Amino acid sequence: MGGGMGVLVAALAVVLTRWLWAALVNLVWRPHAVARAFARQGIRGPPYRFFLGSTGEAQAMRAAASGATLDRSSHDIVPRVMPHLRAWTSRYGKVFLWWQGPRPVLCVGDYDMVKRVFTDKSGVYVRQEQLPVIVTLMGRGLPLINGDDWARHRRVVHPAFAMDKLKMMTGAMAACAGEVVRAWEARAAAAAGGEVTVEVGRQFAELTADVISHTAFGSSYRQGKEVFLAQQELQLIAIASFNSVRVPGVQYVPTKSNVRRWQLQRTVRVTLMGIINERLAAAKEARGYGTDLLGLMLEANAGDGGERIMSMDEVIDECKTFFFAGHETTAHLLTWAVFLLGTHPEWQRRLREEVLRECGAADTPLHGDSLNKLKLVTMVLYETLRLYAPVNALTRLATADVDLCGVKVPKGTILSAPFAMLHRDEEAWGADAGEFNPLRFRDGVGRAAAQPNALLSFSLGPRACIGQDFAMLEAKATLALILRRFEFEVAPEYVHAPAEFLTLQPLHGLPVVLKLVCPYP
Repeated sequence: MGGGMGVLVAALAVVLTRWLWAALVNLVWRPHAVARAFARQGIRGPPYRFFLGSTGEAQAMRAAASGATLDRSSHDIVPRVMPHLRAWTSRYGKVFLWWQGPRPVLCVGDYDMVKRVFTDKSGVYVRQEQLPVIVTLMGRGLPLINGDDWARHRRVVHPAFAMDKLKMMTGAMAACAGEVVRAWEARAAAAAGGEVTVEVGRQFAELTADVISHTAFGSSYRQGKEVFLAQQELQLIAIASFNSVRVPGVQYVPTKSNVRRWQLQRTVRVTLMGIINERLAAAKEARGYGTDLLGLMLEANAGDGGERIMSMDEVIDECKTFFFAGHETTAHLLTWAVFLLGTHPEWQRRLREEVLRECGAADTPLHGDSLNKLKLVTMVLYETLRLYAPVNALTRLATADVDLCGVKVPKGTILSAPFAMLHRDEEAWGADAGEFNPLRFRDGVGRAAAQPNALLSFSLGPRACIGQDFAMLEAKATLALILRRFEFEVAPEYVHAPAEFLTLQPLHGLPVVLKLVCPYP
């Protein structure tokens, strides 16, 4: 008995010693060694704090900035949404080192470095593992996977987002937007002076959820809306946990938040699985998979020999991804575009003239070809994405020691590209980088800045957003319908306080005064 106990105690002592040694290496020695290696190259940053890294300092600056508001003529959102990066950049330069807990993060505020990272095809820079709540929300779809899995998924998903397929969805996009516009028309027609104030942010969120429900799930769009509601709640859970320090294993603890997350995850899975099973049954009866996004994806997944390329769990993950990305980012693109047009009436007038010229009067159906002729609308949408991109930074993880534009980056370093700061870089965009000037895109998105392809809102390289054409087409259709029927301006009560809740959105919503531009037909 005594001998057995001695062996157990010795074994526990070995395990404890190894654990303490690993903790010492990861929490003390390695951060110190990494910081010294970067310092020898002239790259510095905020000091590493045991376990917390730079998180405490960043959270304090975010809290201090949270009460600030901007003049509605100002588009410098960085002090509100990235105050820590603005402060550290002013102290240490565009390229500096900070700490996400014990993990080193290299801020790459240099366009050459960003392009090297995001256009790399060797696989050395990968998407890092996300918080479990983010995975639950978005699924392990294209944006979150790497290597062969990414290539396999893209082969299945890409055909659904071909432009010829998207043009066929213009009717569904316009029909959903038309319902919203007609409701506004009825309210305005009944109001004195034909004016009505609408909080458009919430309306656009519901609209884009309707659009993705119809274009992705066709006749099953009502079940798609159930997914939307569950994802809305999952997003709130994700926001609450996003900036906290990551404690290994906490995602498995049955906290109130985790239990609710698991319940919502089951709801989303069961709903999506039901829709998918209906499509598979229809295909067996030779009725086809359907012509919506899900049907096109299932058809591509069947392969030439009938052997599935992706599992059903992977198909579900892709449904989560394009449902979240397909409505969330487009809703905020529309919201900020309306804000900019509502504060720049001369541009609103120019866009209305173009829409009426290319798309016809209010009773003329919209078509994909006519929407593609809206050059000024496209320029305004690109400028909106530059100033108010839905996502203000993206990261990659270095999986090996690499030389990045002359900087030796050790394996395990997170590389963070602050898009919001890069989009305001005067060296790239000119002295008016902080101003709303859609004409900078007159020669196309690739030639808008001194740096080619400097607009990073859809990322760039092999992993550029696969849904960017979908988002732009939906935004053009919605703006065209609104511009044909209304003049609008931002309401006096609007408070300009952009805030980051996974995506960039107005903290207090966007109330807009809508006025009918012609008598009710």
